[in-house]
Amino acid sequence: MTEIGTDWRVVDGVATAWFDAPSLIEGAALAGRVLELPAEIVVDLRATGMRVRLDSDEHAEAVSAAARDLGLAANPAVLQHLSVVFESANPPAVRRFWQRVLDYAPAEDGGLADPLRRDPAIRIRRSTEPRPLRNRVHLDVVRPAAAVEQASPGEPSGPFGVCHTDPDGNEVDLVPGSALGDRIETADWQTVFSAMACYRVTSPAQQRDLAAAAAALADDTGFPLLVDLRPGLVIVDSGKDRWEDDAHGLKLDFTDLAGNLQTAARELGATADPGLPRFAQLFLDAADVAAVRAFWLAALGYTRDRRAGVGDIHDPRRLNPVLVFQELDASETERRRQRNRIHFELAVPSDLARTRLATTLAAGGRLLEESEDRWRVADPEGNEMVIVSGA
Repeated sequence: MTEIGTDWRVVDGVATAWFDAPSLIEGAALAGRVLELPAEIVVDLRATGMRVRLDSDEHAEAVSAAARDLGLAANPAVLQHLSVVFESANPPAVRRFWQRVLDYAPAEDGGLADPLRRDPAIRIRRSTEPRPLRNRVHLDVVRPAAAVEQASPGEPSGPFGVCHTDPDGNEVDLVPGSALGDRIETADWQTVFSAMACYRVTSPAQQRDLAAAAAALADDTGFPLLVDLRPGLVIVDSGKDRWEDDAHGLKLDFTDLAGNLQTAARELGATADPGLPRFAQLFLDAADVAAVRAFWLAALGYTRDRRAGVGDIHDPRRLNPVLVFQELDASETERRRQRNRIHFELAVPSDLARTRLATTLAAGGRLLEESEDRWRVADPEGNEMVIVSGA
């Protein structure tokens, strides 16, 4: 696939479009039209618009036509897709570990993919370069407590007893989530850093109606709910920490909204699947946190968390993983010098790739390697990202 009309771009091999919308309700109206199409289409509904991903371009024009009918315009400039790449001398062993931790499915490229197409893909590339010291990049994964217990990737370590290491020494904090309070009205919800409920649906009409109901309830309170539509599934999600009062800044008890969403879902006949919620975020250790954070804010087009004292940065559309920064002792010179076993891969539309590269370099990045449609860059402390054009 190449570019399909003016609305669509190929991002990470997938035909993708983003349509700006002034509210969840208006985005849900477009989602309802999209769900009528005879195809398995992935929809991410946000308070500012909607992303649509197609496995083929067959229905691209129909989606664009529906958007035009509703007065919604495409904005290809915001499209991007962030993945995590592991370099390993033993890819099969590393793959098995992360498949268990994340409950991912094998991907065609030999890596792993989120079956729900929400959390970042894991790509695994063979490398014999020796890197014995701790990475400066690691992951947090939060899943329901029963799922964490079942994953059982080994004996945990660390100050909180949740850290696990894969066969190469790459670290993950595998954190058990919990119920969203003890009220029966929110029994469908799990807190996995986000507050999240996943509902199985049996028809496109049921899915459309649940998305519309969720949008109306969230818009009524002003809460920027995340609503992801997958074949046979509706995921309603607060976003990281935003179920807590100080994160959203609204005069709102999120558990009241969660209870209303649960009631709407059950009245429509949807069934909660409590094992599905999952949250994954990326950690970078840095000696100069401010400089490294500033680089990634520019390189990814992310924004700062609104709360004082919180250093997270996030995708303004909440479509790509959160990045968290923690301080690294500047005296650990060898660890700082060692090249990470993990880096990031950012896929952007082909017509925007060189602009993104220029932005990244202007933010303090160093160009390490260039090949056709790929540019490997490093941040001020050597953490790497590969910018990929189109596919």
